[in-house]
Amino acid sequence: MPKGPRGKKRPADVIGNAVKVMRIATGEEEEVPPPRSAAAELGSKGGKARAATMTPERRKEIAEKAAAKRWGAKRGT
Repeated sequence: MPKGPRGKKRPADVIGNAVKVMRIATGEEEEVPPPRSAAAELGSKGGKARAATMTPERRKEIAEKAAAKRWGAKRGT
């Protein structure tokens, strides 16, 4: 079955899908995004906690290493 932009199931036939999109566009029906998974919630919390405890020097080291990997001498030719 076809899925919408947020993973919600949509009608399989073209006319049914067009009616569903029209109802969402006119406000007759609301498209509610699915809830985030537990892993996504925990991952965002971990990233924020890591950023809060990181020193500016450490952030600079990580940025320099990433730039070296991205722009290093072994670029594809």
